[in-house]
Order: sequence, then structure tokens, then C-alpha cells
Amino acid sequence: MTTKATQQKTIEQLYHTYPLLKTITATKPLCWLNPKWQPFTEAAPNLPLGLDDIADASERLQRFAPYIASVFSETAASDGIIESPLIAIPRMQQALQTFYGHPMSGHLLLKCDSHLPISGSIKARGGVYEVLKYAETVAIDSGLLTLEDNYQTLDSAACKAVFATHSIVVGSTGNLGLSIGIMGAQLGFQVTVHMSADARQWKKDLLRDKGVRVIEHQDDYSKAVEQGRIEAEQTPRCHFIDDENSQDLFLGYSVAAERLKQQLDEQGIQVNEEQPLFVYLPCGVGGGPGGVAFGLKQIFGDNVHCFFAEPTHSPCMLVGMYTGLHDGISVQDLGIDNKTCADGLAVGRPSAFVGHVMESLLSGIYTVEDDDLYRLLALMHDSEGIDLEPSALAGAPGIFNVLTEGTAYLARHGLTDKLDQATHVIWATGGNMVPSEAHFDYYQKGKNLL
Repeated sequence: MTTKATQQKTIEQLYHTYPLLKTITATKPLCWLNPKWQPFTEAAPNLPLGLDDIADASERLQRFAPYIASVFSETAASDGIIESPLIAIPRMQQALQTFYGHPMSGHLLLKCDSHLPISGSIKARGGVYEVLKYAETVAIDSGLLTLEDNYQTLDSAACKAVFATHSIVVGSTGNLGLSIGIMGAQLGFQVTVHMSADARQWKKDLLRDKGVRVIEHQDDYSKAVEQGRIEAEQTPRCHFIDDENSQDLFLGYSVAAERLKQQLDEQGIQVNEEQPLFVYLPCGVGGGPGGVAFGLKQIFGDNVHCFFAEPTHSPCMLVGMYTGLHDGISVQDLGIDNKTCADGLAVGRPSAFVGHVMESLLSGIYTVEDDDLYRLLALMHDSEGIDLEPSALAGAPGIFNVLTEGTAYLARHGLTDKLDQATHVIWATGGNMVPSEAHFDYYQKGKNLL
């Protein structure tokens, strides 16, 4: 058994071995460049998943498209494909240069997962995908579906009656629970979402309105996941969606990469050695950004540079990857409170699965202060008329972190003279389901801080 004194000694040894921890625990913004990054040809053979796995997930989503289009009218125009726009934000690019006092060349885009159909966040990728995969399995095992059928049959009374005898359980800070609750309830599953103390009230209310059972916890995200896991183990015919370790969630997110490639092609934007792609992804436990980054590396290899963004008070993936301890250490172990306005990123302990997969793929991680998230939110509203939730702005400082603190990275990868031809993508992870009064409060706080 580890005593408090032993634990304290271990922490002191960590500080000695990993001096950057002093800045991290002081909750000061920083940019860490990953020393374990490898060229993709070297990294790929050691990865647990590959392009075939992404293709399998993509094909499954295609099979479900007729069903999605029929039950979610907002997806009818896209024939049941759940996808978000990729847009240029030139006025925000100018506003950011003024805000950071630093010029930025290249092309800045916003990937609007904030406006994904069904649940208005990136979780409409992984969360919805895992629910759909479970539904497919149950329906096939029950003799109600074959892979060749039109999946609209899943909206039948017979399928719903079977789904009603099965449960889905998840622990969440908010957006994952929202996507799983909305999708699971639509199919007819009994859904329980264990919500952490950080979760916004409107998300809990919306879920309850959909007939989802919401259990509130006074503790943080890890406790909500733990309680969800315990409940699932005690419930027959129950599927636990494990945000910390699920490969299905991860693969649902990874399909975004091939969709992004298609959107870049449609806009005539090339990605190659001379025209690099930089992508900045807000990170909580790691599944969403990890899945997207994994997919992007499969498609673009060394021509894409992926950075995670975390709040200064919840830098769990940074701490886990920097020390190499992954889920063996939490931000609370270092005395960091894990309290942030970025509720979707309020995670104290990272996914070990994602951390290990990203070890050779991720370019780096930077942290951002809550006040800056609010300021950037106001800038995005004023410059582009786009409303996001605070966590979705974590990607916005990325390019300036790279330009100011990543000069060694740029030089090492031969990128310094290629920035004029670079494309930068801020991955906006959530926002359009936020109630208007909450948006107004976020905006006012950001305006006041500016």
C-alpha cells in the first residue's frame, strides 16, 4: 500500500526528473514538443489499428445513413452522413494576429464540429458511432437485421422492442453523454449517463427531456466513468461505453480524417511536403483528438502536424505523455484542481490507450488559460459571427504557440520556409446546442476580459 509520504517522495522525484512539471503545476501556459515523435513509416508498424479499421468504421456509418436520414431530419440534406463544414476564417485570422501581436502566414480554417448534426459537438462522431455499432450487433444477433438490409428497419417497433431490453451506460463531462443519450434514446435503448460535477445544467436537462436517466456526481470525470463502469457490470444486457479505453469511440472519430481530406480536395487545398497541414485539437481524456489525429496521420503521414490543446488547470494528456506515466498519474496528484470553464476538457487522468497510440504520432501539446478561452470566444463572435463553447476555442492559439515556442520543431522538420503555403485547422469541438443565454454570458465575459 502506498503511504502519503511515499507518494510525496515519488512526486518530488518526478519534479527532479521532469522539470517542466514546475511550470505545469503553476498552471502557466506552455507548449511542449513531443521528443518521441517518429516519421510515420517508422511509427505505423507498431500501431494497434490501421487504415482497414478506419475503412470498416466508415462503411458502417454508410450502412446506417438511410436510418440516420429518416430519424434526424437535419441530416436529410447530407443523406444521413453526419458531417460538419470546413470554412475559411480570414477575419478571425486577422483578429488573432492582433491579439497575439504576431504575424501569421498561411491559410486558417475552422472545422465546425461545433455544428455537427444530432448533438452539436465532436462527440457526434465517436459517441454516435459506438451506439450504432452496438445497435447493429444486437439487431443482427436477434435476427432482425443483415448487413445487406436497408437500416431504416431499425426504426421499426420490432427493433425498438428488442433495444428496450438492452442498456447503454456512459460516464461523461457533458458532450459525450449528450451524443450517446440522444442516439441511444432514439433507437430505443435504456440509457444512463453518469455526469461529473463540471457538466452544464442544460446538458443534463436536455438528456432528461429525451428520456435518458442522468445520475449526477459531485466528483470529477474519472469518478463518473468509474460509477458508470460499476453499474454496467451489475446490469444484464448492458453495454458500457468506456471513454478512457474504447477503440470503437476512437475509430468513430478517426473517420473525420477521410472526410477532411475530401473537403480540402473540394476547396483545392493540397497537402504535401511543400504545403504542410497543421491541426489543433482540444483534448480532454484524449479519444476525440486522438482518433482524429490518428486518422490524419494515416492519410497525410509526415505532411500533417497534430497538436493537442488543454486547459492549464486540466493538462492530463500533457502530464501523462511528458512523464511517460499516461494514466498512472493525474493532475490532482500534482495538486492541480482540474477546474476549468472548458467542461468537455475537465479531465484529470488521460486515456492510456490514446496516450500510447499518440506517443509516436503527436507533434506536441500546449495549454491555454480559461480567460483566454473566453477572450477568443468573443473574438470569434465579433470577427466571424460564429458562437462556440469555451472548450472549442482551445485550438485557436495553436499556430501562435508553434510560431513562438515551436521554432526548433519547425526547423527540425524543414518547415520554417514553408509556412506561407501552410494550412492551419482549428478544430471547433462544440457549441451550437448551447442555449442562447449561456452564449450571451460567455460572450459578455470574453468582452469584459478583452
